[in-house]
Order: sequence, then C-alpha cells, then structure tokens
Amino acid sequence: QVQLVESGGGLVQAGNSLRLSCAASGRTFSSYTMGWFRQAPGKERELVAAISRSGGSTYYADSVKGRFTISRDNAKDTVYLQMNSLKPDDTAVYYCAADRRYMPTSDYDFWGQGTQVTVSA
Repeated sequence: QVQLVESGGGLVQAGNSLRLSCAASGRTFSSYTMGWFRQAPGKERELVAAISRSGGSTYYADSVKGRFTISRDNAKDTVYLQMNSLKPDDTAVYYCAADRRYMPTSDYDFWGQGTQVTVSA
C-alpha cells in the first residue's frame, strides 16, 4: 500500500503559477511511476503528467506541454507539479497517483484525495 497526500492547490489568477506537492508513505516510493491527473466538473479525469521511477522519463498531456513540469525527489518521497502560465481551463481537482507499471496512462494503483486548483480569468 502507498498513501498519497497532495498539497499546494488554491485560487490563482490566470498567468500565475502554482506548485503542487504529493507526499508518499508506505512502500518504497522509488518503485512507482508517479502521475498527476485532473478532473474538471462534468469532464473525465485525464492524465496531466507522469514521471518514471528514476525521474528519467516524463510524459505530458498536449494541453500542458511547455507550461507544467513534473519532478520527483526520491529521498523525500515526494512528487511535484510546477504549473506556470495557468489558464482558466486548468481549473480542476488535481490528483496524485502511483503505479507499479512503467509509465501507464490510466488505471493507477493508488490515489491521493485530490487538491482543488482554481484559475480565475
């Protein structure tokens, strides 16, 4: 089992930045691919970014490429999502997730409770 706790969400104006953090506990953090998902009201949950166990590989959804950066610190059992140039369309609940497979795009094993990000125009 892996427990995941997100933090760093909030209300920001368009064009500004936020940094989300996800602290993991339980099994060995470095054994898991980590992902950030988001779900806006009335929309399906989508994978925003993912990072491999070592951090050597990353994935980004087209909608966030060049604006968001995923990173991880295996010594601190934490994964981050730096979000720059935020847009109102980025408004959603953001979830951290962990999976034992290499860079999956769905059906992650473990999930956090989510943190709300609201971007005002």
